[in-house]
Amino acid sequence: MDSAHEASLASAHVLWFEKTGIGDIFRVGGKNASLGELTQALRTRGVKVPDGFATTVDAYRQFLALNGLEKVISGCLDAYRSGDSTLREAGDAIRQAILAAEIPPGTAASIRESYIQLCRRTGEANVAVAVRSSATAEDLPDASFAGQQETYLNVSGIDAVLEACRKCYASLFTDRAISYREIKNFGHLDVALSVGIQRMVRSDAGASGVMFSIDTESGFPRCVVISATWGLGETVVQGTVNPDKYQVFKPFLVDRGLVPIIQREVGSKEQKLIYSQDGNSGTLMVKTTRHEQKALVLSDAEVLTLARWAVAVEEHYGRPMDMEWAKDGTTGELFMVQARPETVQTQRQGTTFNMYHLHGQGRVLTVGAAVGDAIAAGTVSRVLETADIDSFVDGSILVTRMTDPDWVPVMKRAAAIVTDHGGPTSHAAIISRELGVPAIVGTGNATQVLKPGSPVTVSCSEGEQGRVYEGALDYDAEEVDTGTLPATQTQLMVNIGSPAAALRWWRLPAAGVGLARMEFIINNLIRVHPMALVHPERVTDDGEAAAIASLWSNHRTPHDYFIDVLATGIAKIAATFHPKPVVVRLSDFKSNEYGHLIGGRFFERPEENPMLGFRGASRYYSTAYREAFALECRALKRVRETAGFNNVIVMVPFCRTVQEGEMVLEVMAKNGLVRGQNGLEIYMMCEIPSNVVRAAEFARLFDGFSIGSNDLTQLVLGIDRDSEQLSDLFDERDPAVTAMISQAIREAHKAGIKIGLCGQGPSNHPDFAEFLVGEEIDSISLNPDTFLRTLPLIADAEFRWL
Repeated sequence: MDSAHEASLASAHVLWFEKTGIGDIFRVGGKNASLGELTQALRTRGVKVPDGFATTVDAYRQFLALNGLEKVISGCLDAYRSGDSTLREAGDAIRQAILAAEIPPGTAASIRESYIQLCRRTGEANVAVAVRSSATAEDLPDASFAGQQETYLNVSGIDAVLEACRKCYASLFTDRAISYREIKNFGHLDVALSVGIQRMVRSDAGASGVMFSIDTESGFPRCVVISATWGLGETVVQGTVNPDKYQVFKPFLVDRGLVPIIQREVGSKEQKLIYSQDGNSGTLMVKTTRHEQKALVLSDAEVLTLARWAVAVEEHYGRPMDMEWAKDGTTGELFMVQARPETVQTQRQGTTFNMYHLHGQGRVLTVGAAVGDAIAAGTVSRVLETADIDSFVDGSILVTRMTDPDWVPVMKRAAAIVTDHGGPTSHAAIISRELGVPAIVGTGNATQVLKPGSPVTVSCSEGEQGRVYEGALDYDAEEVDTGTLPATQTQLMVNIGSPAAALRWWRLPAAGVGLARMEFIINNLIRVHPMALVHPERVTDDGEAAAIASLWSNHRTPHDYFIDVLATGIAKIAATFHPKPVVVRLSDFKSNEYGHLIGGRFFERPEENPMLGFRGASRYYSTAYREAFALECRALKRVRETAGFNNVIVMVPFCRTVQEGEMVLEVMAKNGLVRGQNGLEIYMMCEIPSNVVRAAEFARLFDGFSIGSNDLTQLVLGIDRDSEQLSDLFDERDPAVTAMISQAIREAHKAGIKIGLCGQGPSNHPDFAEFLVGEEIDSISLNPDTFLRTLPLIADAEFRWL
């Protein structure tokens, strides 16, 4: 037999990835066609793909025909539909018949020859391979079929490879696969299977994970989301670990000098999947070390490399993509091992989105990663094993350790899903998004703290962190089409505190962020008093000192911890609205608030009235805080220059005198934040009567004013804004306050600088918003959840006034 004839016969049974493309989906299934496409089209762009080959769909159909399996399959499924057998019985009978069947000699010979050739290519005898199922109805744009068929890892030797192929064929008829095809109305015999045989990347000794070229929760299209864990990647997909999470701003990846990483989050990573250590094929789950649990899996350089690959893959396919990657622990090389269309957010593109509002209050029972942005209430159905699925109550809250494809039939009947394990790219998260069911994954303790039958509320509406509240709380849902909103002459901006929640609001037609609160990041993410990171030796309480050391342990120094966490938090907010301006207010804690941070009591003196005490600008040049303020400046400099977000404007709060403003600007300049340099603008909060009275002088120092109506009202009316007894008198619409606001606007315009307002007033009082329009204020910054209902009011006011 000549070589051409041999090649022709082999091509009927086997195709190498480099000779396969996306157009071959009906020859080698979705997964293998995608691997072929990656190999052919993207290696030239630096994307590395492990070598391998795929059996053809024709080989699978020959396998069925040779063994008379079509009749067996049809008969078993007919018996299931008629009620003569259960799904479990039908699936088991089909799988046993497939496992007992013979692989056609021609197919077996082609697989054998191709495996030998793969061994030659790699220079390894009996090279270890991953044997993956690839169905013709898999990785489609409108159905992920996530995890429906099996993958077998660390398979060595031709006999083991052939047996793994037979197991892949059988996995086309697992109970979960049969059930999923029933849901999606796919004919069971219309779907065929190819088997991919691909050189194993030694990620068992390295790392692996999942990557999306779109934010899977908000649909924000301009970032790459990467999940990473130690060992083999099945733990991320199956949700058995809580992985590290990274986000990268895609538009800046073209500039190799920038590091546009907008999130680094350490996951617990309590276990990892490695190769069996007894010399046999297969895998073994082991506990990770304490160091592995606390360390980030990927370096910044590796994160950026993967993100650039994600962009290359997305550009090639012309759509958002869901990818898997692996890092070889021996060579340190990164590889792309899978790419498929993203199937959830892609379907939701448009100007319409739902906003959920939680009205009630309850005790937080547990927290985890939020999947979706909805809210659901119901009673807890705790199901720990698939064998107990029948006990699930339709419409209740499914609480379990983790899910795999066997859980799909019950997941679609749940009002919400809560799991102990898993991250945003786990099976539970992927399927929950596809089904439109809110979920909270990776809580760590849901099955322990959520009691069966108890009423709870699952809220995914508050950012990346989802919360399970005690009791059935009141909430509502609002569908909004931003495409129907009127345009306004007044710039409408948003107030943002939490970086985790920022991406939720990217669809808002906002002119930028009028107020990003730095203290939210310090309080919720850093958690330590900044001076306790500058001088940890002054913290003499052993418990607090240990807590501080634990928080910064993943960083080179305590300083690096503060700068890195603050910078990435600000960068995430800046990325959401880039290139629109994002005004970041320097820290504005009061001394009592600083004192509540870890280590804070060692650096703060008690004050009778912290509202009027050591806060804002007075801290930045003082010996008591100046060293910590230098860290704030370094974080902002990193955001603007290293990450590339020069849309960030810095704002100085509570600046009492012109001399104090000059001192603050001098300290900022010494720390690398020079007004006008690299386009840096510096604003001042206009919130003290002296700011209004001396507005012309302040305007020479700053590029813009932002009226803080809460503090201005407090100081004009002489009312502590936190006083319950005087709350009825506290009103920013008081004529004395509005007179001050009018004067500030006039003086700013006279000086030729911008002026806006970022207090609560316009969100709470339509007549106050109308007053600001009449005064021709440049911008109004609203709370995101009130933005859409306030915008039409502003438009109406402009129609009457302007």
